[in-house]
Amino acid sequence: MTEADNKSANVLAQETAQLEEQLQAWGEVILAGDRVLRWEKPWFPGALLAVTSLLFLLIYYLDPSVLTGLSCSVMLLCLADYLVPTLAPRVFGSNKWTTEQQQRFHEICGNLVKTVVGWGKRLCALKEEKPKVYFASVITSLLVMAWVGQQVHNLFLTYLIVSFLLLLPGLNQHGVISKYLGMAKREINKLLKQKEKKNE
Repeated sequence: MTEADNKSANVLAQETAQLEEQLQAWGEVILAGDRVLRWEKPWFPGALLAVTSLLFLLIYYLDPSVLTGLSCSVMLLCLADYLVPTLAPRVFGSNKWTTEQQQRFHEICGNLVKTVVGWGKRLCALKEEKPKVYFASVITSLLVMAWVGQQVHNLFLTYLIVSFLLLLPGLNQHGVISKYLGMAKREINKLLKQKEKKNE
């Protein structure tokens, strides 16, 4: 390992430890959420979609203004931040925290840090190494997002994005994403080979 890799690993370890310390009061809730997001039981995906759909139907029915929606969201976050550390030990039992749970909690925090830091590093590296590609990809992505946002209702688009993000860990855990990506790669390779044969 080079010195830069060691430094990067040390930074990741420090940030993971800091995140673990900050989220320790939420540990039981995070582990329960992780089990749901990874679909440990077959009915978890349906429950996720049902709860998400119910929440978005409620928002659609109430039709709050942006300011009302934002203030209610922040109020719910503040309530959760206050109540979860107080109620979680009573609900889950603080004496049930095992080394296996601690290890899984450490993995979750490490994955969160790696994801955020990894994407940030990739974007910074792309900006440094290939500024034109970075500029073109960012502008194109934002233009496509603006066009899609103009074509699809805001609340429905948000519902689709939230549902996809909630189902993503389970899809990844059960190999659905790799399966369909593999199928797409094979189809693209077939098309490229057919194109090469036609050109010969």
